[in-house]
Amino acid sequence: MKTPKAILFAACVWALSSGRLYGQTNSLKSIQTQFDVYSQQTLQEKLYVHVDRPFYVSGEIVWFKINAVDGTYHKPLSLSKIAYVEVLDKERKPVLQAKVSLLNAVGSGSFSLPASLTSGNYVVRAYTSWMKNFSPDFYSYTPVTIVNTRRNLGLKASKDSAALDIQFFPEGGNLVKGITSQVAVKIVNKSGKGVDAEGTILDAQGAVLAQFKTLKFGLGKFAFTPTQEGSGYTAILRFSNRESVTRKLPSVQAQGYVLRLEEKGQGQLRITVASNLAERSGEELFLIGHAGQKISVSEATRLANGRGEFVLNKLGLADGITHFTLFNSRKQPLSERLYFQRPKQQLVIAAALDKPQYGTREKVTLQLSAATSGGQILPADMSLAVYRLDSLSVDSGPDINSVLWLTSDLKGTVENPNYYLTSTGAEATEAADNLMLTHGWSRFQWTDIFSNTPPKLDYLPELSGHLIEGRVVHRFTGKPGPKIGAYLTSPSRLARLYTATSDESGRVRFETQNLNGPKELMVQTNTQTDSMYRVEILNPFSLQYCASIAAPVVLSEALRSALTKRSLHIQVQNAYSRKQLSTYKIPAVDSVSFYGKPNETYKLDDYTRFKVLEEVMREYVPGVLVRRRNDGFHFMVVDNVNGGVFSKNPMVLLDGFPVFDINKLMAIDPLTIQKLEVFTSRYIQGAMTYEGLVSFTTYKGDLGGFQPNPAVLMQEYEGPQWQREFYSPRYETAAEKQSRLPDARNLLYWNPNVTTTADGNKTVEFYTSDQQGKYMVVMQGMAPNGLAGSRRFVFEIKQPL
Repeated sequence: MKTPKAILFAACVWALSSGRLYGQTNSLKSIQTQFDVYSQQTLQEKLYVHVDRPFYVSGEIVWFKINAVDGTYHKPLSLSKIAYVEVLDKERKPVLQAKVSLLNAVGSGSFSLPASLTSGNYVVRAYTSWMKNFSPDFYSYTPVTIVNTRRNLGLKASKDSAALDIQFFPEGGNLVKGITSQVAVKIVNKSGKGVDAEGTILDAQGAVLAQFKTLKFGLGKFAFTPTQEGSGYTAILRFSNRESVTRKLPSVQAQGYVLRLEEKGQGQLRITVASNLAERSGEELFLIGHAGQKISVSEATRLANGRGEFVLNKLGLADGITHFTLFNSRKQPLSERLYFQRPKQQLVIAAALDKPQYGTREKVTLQLSAATSGGQILPADMSLAVYRLDSLSVDSGPDINSVLWLTSDLKGTVENPNYYLTSTGAEATEAADNLMLTHGWSRFQWTDIFSNTPPKLDYLPELSGHLIEGRVVHRFTGKPGPKIGAYLTSPSRLARLYTATSDESGRVRFETQNLNGPKELMVQTNTQTDSMYRVEILNPFSLQYCASIAAPVVLSEALRSALTKRSLHIQVQNAYSRKQLSTYKIPAVDSVSFYGKPNETYKLDDYTRFKVLEEVMREYVPGVLVRRRNDGFHFMVVDNVNGGVFSKNPMVLLDGFPVFDINKLMAIDPLTIQKLEVFTSRYIQGAMTYEGLVSFTTYKGDLGGFQPNPAVLMQEYEGPQWQREFYSPRYETAAEKQSRLPDARNLLYWNPNVTTTADGNKTVEFYTSDQQGKYMVVMQGMAPNGLAGSRRFVFEIKQPL
């Protein structure tokens, strides 16, 4: 039997241990809770953009497809209805811009490359309004090369001797005196391509401490133990051309923490922590691992003799990149480390041609299907491009999985990202780990999560349509005008009026629909009550740019012949198929005005035409009473609901444009008006309430010569892009095959909406052109459950015997 003293001692031990356990549990729970709250407030979107080819010459068309997914599970996310797509030059300036409608988390569009572009490497950047709340590093970036053959190309006879960018990355963030660290090295040239090298690490006295050799794409790593603090360590790097360079290693800290991640075998990871802080002996440390916005690892350990350890089961980690962060008991982040796990499941796209080889102007039949890795057939939405391979198109670009699972969570340019998704074996695993060590990056600051302050979100998601944002300001002082009603329209025969009320900063948001293509916007306040204010339209495109820029293009003299042929072919296509290449699919729109079915409709051609609008109103429109007062004309609409007459002017529209000065309206020529509609009851539009509504429609929908108030902003505006139709000729008859019209297409086929079903194959047909050679077929697809996949293969076109 235990003595009272033993019982008391056991109770004290239990109390102390349970207190420590409570402290551990409470701290971990607090971190996870605050992380979850922040994640719910900052839902992440990701965009993948599939461009039809990696290389273009001016005069060609860039076709693209957009997939929108959530940032954690990568399932289709129908949050935003508009995507913003730009082509950025080497100085990060947009040379082309478009707004693209998203339906069911997908969209597509095109850019016609003008002759004004200079040759170079460009980036196709895409994002949503909601994504503008976060760093531009989160946007989608797709590199393309554009060459303008009408300008001096600067062709070089020899390779460009580019300067090297050499960087070192200590694992976990810092080198610490007396603690062995893994250090990654990244060596790239001016074009962003990795450069292989061997290296030697020396101390201040010239003693060799370590040696290394890059593995893939100019990435490698080595281990060494710094014994002195400061910047006394040097790396000497030697290259295949026998040149060598010297670089300083990062400065060594006197005290701190070092994080080490390694494969333990049997599906486990070991993460060790070492510290030389004697006063931290016995300190509690916490490890949080998250992928996207979901925490998959939440562990605690205690330093013993300056070391701590976490052993993790890799099966418990999410696919893609897991961010490991080490915290102390005060919830201060100490070190970070990234780990990449290839997706366990991918969409497998099967593709089969009806023939191994084709002649010119011959039909190609392609059978497509999609399935899980286990063979279960799935429906999928795909984009399909078929283009000619030449010495210009050597890279097919990143595929959908490498973007969603890898590059979208890494900062900077990743060379050949597809390698890390498709290659297996020890070398591929080590190469992926080198990439994690050299491209570490977090989408947020932990201080933002622990601040307990809601994140500042200036931009709303466009849930229903394009949000046109503006600012109401005083006409003379420029100060913001709060609580001012604003009205936006684009005059046409179909009345479309959008309203908003400014907030305290004068900001207004008009939620528009069906304003596709080029439009003339007219925006104003009520010129009768708020005449001292005007409205400015804000640029909807992001003005924030990430630090990295496109590498300069280096064109070899050996490409002259291929460039000349490519330029000639596109000129031929544009000359003979200009009309077909400029055909657009105009989206169907609701043919009813925004106010719906009116109570009264008058087609003025059915009546005797008067030369004065006042007579028209008095003679033919009993639902509207015309009154003259000291300040001129007023309309009073009959209130059929309550059996009376409204005392205030109704909302009066001319081709959808609000007219607040009835006197100016009464002065227009009634012969320009084709139709008059009246809403004989109170009408509510958002925060606006109108005492009836009177809508005039001219024959041309151009205001019929009416001159708006000078305070009205009139601005050309490009709405969501119209869909350009891809032109692909058909050669079904002998006469069509023998046509003397040349067919110089480099891009045989583009279809952003190839949909397979759960029943099996999808058949796609297209015809070859007059150009012989090898052709690349590229498919990018996504299933409704988020599985994504790609497929590439090559076939050949030869002149028939």
